[in-house]
Parts: sequence; C-alpha cells; structure tokens
Amino acid sequence: MNRFRSTEKYVATRELEVAVNAAVALQRPLLVKGEPGTGKTVLAQEIAKALGLPLIEWHIKSTTKAQQGLYEYDAVSRLRDGQLGEERVRDIRNYIKPGKLWDAFASDTPVVLLIDEIDKADIEFPNDLLLELDRMQFHVYETGETVAAKHRPVVIITSNNEKELPDAFLRRCFFHFIRFPDRETMERILEAHFPALRQELAREALNVFFQIREVGELKKKPATSELLDWLKLLMIEDMPPEALRTQDMKVALPPLYGALLKNEQDVHLFERLAFLSRRRG
Repeated sequence: MNRFRSTEKYVATRELEVAVNAAVALQRPLLVKGEPGTGKTVLAQEIAKALGLPLIEWHIKSTTKAQQGLYEYDAVSRLRDGQLGEERVRDIRNYIKPGKLWDAFASDTPVVLLIDEIDKADIEFPNDLLLELDRMQFHVYETGETVAAKHRPVVIITSNNEKELPDAFLRRCFFHFIRFPDRETMERILEAHFPALRQELAREALNVFFQIREVGELKKKPATSELLDWLKLLMIEDMPPEALRTQDMKVALPPLYGALLKNEQDVHLFERLAFLSRRRG
C-alpha cells in the first residue's frame, strides 16, 4: 500500500504524515483533533487519494446514533406493505438499509472510512462503536447474519473537541492533534491553493490574518478555510496590497471582512476597538 505524503493541494506537516502512516501500519483508527477549519475532513479525502482507495464518508450530527452506521430496519414500511399485501414483505432484507460501516465492511476492495465530527453525537456514541471497530464485524438481529469486513478499512475519525471522548475509545485510536499552521506553513498552503497569488498581497493578507487571530476576545477566530475564502475574494476584486496596510489591524475592519469574521459579536468588537483607537488618537 502507498504511503501518505503532502500533495500539491494539501500541505501536511511531517508529524501528520507520520501519524497517518503509523495508524495505517497499526490498523488502528486515526483520531484527528484540531480547531474547525484546519483541514481535518479534507485530510481523509487526501489520504484516500494517496493510498489509491475509495472514500466512504459518514458525517455525524447531534441526532446520529451508532446503529445507523451499521444498518436501519424500516419496520413501519414493512407493516404498511403487509397491510397492502405486497409480495416483498416476505423477505425482511427488503427493509434493512445498510449503513456506512456496512458499506465499508462489504466493499470488495479496501476503503478509507471517514467518521466526521464524532464529538457532535451523544456521549455514548463512541462507546457504542467500540466492539464493531475492534472486531470488524457486527450482527444483524433481524436476519441472524453476521457482517464481517472483507478488508479492514482505514478509519479516520475527526473531532472538534466539543466534548470529551471516553477513555476506552481513546485507547483504541492513534491520536494526532493538528496544530494551527505557523506562518511558514500557511505560506506553503497559500502557494498550493493560489499559485498565481502576488507575494506582496499574500504577505499583507497574512499580516492581517494573524493579527486578527491575536485579538484575545474573539468568539470565533478565523481559520485556514476562512483565509482561503478571503484571499479568493481579494483576488477576484483585484484588491491592491496597500488596501490591507494599516498601523494596527487589531483596531480596524479589513476589506471584505465577512469572509473572516463569522458572527456579529466579533464585528462589533472590532468596531468598538476602532472607535476607542480613534478617541485616543
């Protein structure tokens, strides 16, 4: 199997490359944490490309139950069809919908399985998946069959750290925390996404971006995804680098700030700081 490395479009640190390849070698789920917007979900897509494997994505919501990843039994439809005298009601398999784990286990080739934002679900969700991820099989009670993995999938699990994960679950994972990129890494990310980006505009944009992140009272600090959106807009508008220069970006709203600041509290914070700065001036 191929090894994971940085690509033209995805800049990975050496530590992340080691973590991915270690998890694959150990055949353990890779648990990736980090603040939103640091590329955790995209990482699974890049791992699938690097290893040459199909990707199955399971995006978790607050209402998601672990059972849905295995299968769902539609008893209501079967009851309705029985009342209507439908022939298909004789085979209970017609009312069982395979979940993402079933799809991964049943695949004729190895796959990458992404369990995205596992911390959104109920606290019991990770524990409810322990046995299936350990044994790589599960039982279908309605049919009496056991679904076993034809090939062990490469499992990537992401978390935004919204809630603590159980110790028993953590013990079974290989863990990596994606630190927020430093300036040098961020420059490489910009080069990967915008090869034609003018260096002067990139430099001024990064000055603004990192100065905004240093404001301690921000409710939602802009992350990599916000920076990329902002730069795309700056390029579309052909924004001159001079428009981004100021003595202190901490007390002024940058052009097209709606791509960077995502709630009214942070916008009001910058407006208040700018007002106080003008009064002191």
